[in-house]
Formats: sequence, C-alpha cells, structure tokens
Amino acid sequence: MSLNRPVQPHDLLWGMPVAALPADAPAWVSDVVGLGHPVVVRRAKVAEGWVAVGVRGRSRDQRFAALMKLSDVTRCIKPEQLVDAVDHVEADWPALRALKHIRPVLDAMHLPWGVAGGAGFELATSIKVLHQDSDLDLILRAEQCFSRHRAAALIEALEGAACRIDLQLQTPFGAVALREWAGSARQVLLKADDGARLVSNPWQLQERAA
Repeated sequence: MSLNRPVQPHDLLWGMPVAALPADAPAWVSDVVGLGHPVVVRRAKVAEGWVAVGVRGRSRDQRFAALMKLSDVTRCIKPEQLVDAVDHVEADWPALRALKHIRPVLDAMHLPWGVAGGAGFELATSIKVLHQDSDLDLILRAEQCFSRHRAAALIEALEGAACRIDLQLQTPFGAVALREWAGSARQVLLKADDGARLVSNPWQLQERAA
C-alpha cells in the first residue's frame, strides 16, 4: 500500500505480520495480530521506514508496544474517517450516544476531529470492545493556538454527554489534554514523539527545544 499521508498517532493500521513481533511477545498479542486486527499508531521516535504501534487486547491491561514496517501497511484508517461511522452502528453504548451528542459542537469548530480509543476501534472494525462504563476518546487537530477560553467553553459542552469524554488537542508538536489546557495550571503536559514535557504553550517550538 502506498500511503498518501504520513501516519499519525491514533491511526489504525492493518497488515502487521505475526513474524514481525518480538520473540517475547505474549501469546495474546500473537493471537490478535494473527486474527488480522489493526494496530494503533503511538508516539515514539523510530527509524525511517518504521512506525511505533500498539496492539490492543480484549481487556484494558492487554496493551503491547511494537514496531511495524511501513511497507507492511495494507490499510490505514484515521480518526477523522470514523465520525460518520456512528450513523451505521446498532449498538447503543453511552460512548456512542456521547459521540452523537457532541458531534454538532465539534463540527461547528471547523477543525479536523475524530474518534480514537475503544470507540474508534469498534467503529473501524465492528469488534465489540465498548461497554457501559467506556469513556469516549476524541482528538481535535489544532494547528494554530486553541485559546484556553475556547477550551474551557468546549469542556462545558462536553459535560452534558452520556459518558466522560477525553479529548486531546493535537498540536504541530504533540498532544495536550483539553481538560488540562482548559484549567488554571501555568504549565501543561505535552506528549511528543521524543517524550513528554511540561510547557506553558503547546504551540511554541522554542519551548519544546528548551
């Protein structure tokens, strides 16, 4: 597969061969990959031609970090591609009701956004991973500074949903939790490919290099 766009954190990738797993991978990891389930792109520094991925098991404690060759990717689905998928599912979990509830609010922001986490995985694969207590994980791509005032207003809109919504702002330099950015702390945690650090402005490159 020729990827038209670079893969990004939270993208779902298909095509990882079982043979690519390290010898010490747990049996459940080999089982999941052998079934053809997708892996999810995670943040990490890797060599050219590779991507850091995570394998998802059936329980919350079943997560395994691995590396995948980009040349093995046969399919890629980005979180933005999953927003409309909620219209075609019959399941009625709180996370899916929350997605329908918040969708008009996020659409009105005119910024790319999408579904990650368990909801994204289920929407992309039809594999049942959601349950009554599942949170809804979302991403919002903010190439330009997203003001703290705007973040606080969005948090207020999220509060009326059917479950807890965890939204990450994806800046050019990493990701920051919307709830943190909407708070009063002078610095917030920015998650980048080369690790996490506290910054006062997630959109300023010079802070990242400091």
